Amino acid sequence: MRQLEISDLITAVDPVDGRRLPVRRDDVVRQLRAAGDERAARIVAGLPVDRDGTLDPDAVDRLLVSVHTELQRLSEELRVGDRLVHLLGPLFAAIRADGGRPGPYRLVDIGCGLGYLVRWLAATGALGPDVELVGVDLNAALVGEADRLARAEGLDCRFVHGNAFELPEAATVYVSTGVLHHFGAEALAEFFRAQAASPALAFCHFDIAATTLAPIGAWVFHRARMRHPLGRHDGVVSAERAHPDEVLLRAASAPGMRALVYEPRGLSNPFCTTLRPVVGVRPELEAPLRRALGRRARRLVGAEHLDGGAR
Repeated sequence: MRQLEISDLITAVDPVDGRRLPVRRDDVVRQLRAAGDERAARIVAGLPVDRDGTLDPDAVDRLLVSVHTELQRLSEELRVGDRLVHLLGPLFAAIRADGGRPGPYRLVDIGCGLGYLVRWLAATGALGPDVELVGVDLNAALVGEADRLARAEGLDCRFVHGNAFELPEAATVYVSTGVLHHFGAEALAEFFRAQAASPALAFCHFDIAATTLAPIGAWVFHRARMRHPLGRHDGVVSAERAHPDEVLLRAASAPGMRALVYEPRGLSNPFCTTLRPVVGVRPELEAPLRRALGRRARRLVGAEHLDGGAR
């Protein structure tokens, strides 16, 4: 059984209209105990509830905003913005060079949380003035805080509460950071199929690299940087749930998309690797992307170049 993250269980929304649904604390505790995670069950058992045992939604929101604020500090230390631009810069250069769709272009950050990536891109202007920046999340509290921060910082970007695949305006490129490990195999394939079926030209999703050292590194990092036990717990579980390169490529190889991994296991140092992106482009964009990457293009490989293929 895949380990469970507490943050995935203590909130629930209606999949149709995004309405917040009540969550009973005892139900979450039972789920965690059934998964053999007594420590997580104790953490949830200490969260406040109302008289009928439903988790206090305001307290949960405050906790998640606090944990995501600490995660933002981790993103700053890991230079997540620079890592994404390392690929997104050449990707948008390839889209512009292809000429198939003139700008402006739209980048949509799926599961944006507090919107660190979108706000960082807006503050730096790293992708150019012809790229509109949109963050989307199913958690209304996180979206509200992201919007507040962007307004306070005077940034040209926006945040939406809802489903990233149901926006009225089509995305040019979908991105995410730390989202893929939340999906099981079937949901992961569905996630990529939705992007392939959309008008988007590409996607670039960064997630924890599935290495043997990842859980150890996550434990050390989150122990040092996260104050609340929930953040410490979920940080380690995230690393343990990370998908191997082969699984990512198999799921991302939806019809109409060429799936690639940047710096797979054989080309990276496991002591230095924390995040690894899976990239998808329309087939006609692969050659322009490789030209834009230059010598770095050799780090971008498909399933046929992984040891043994994507089994």
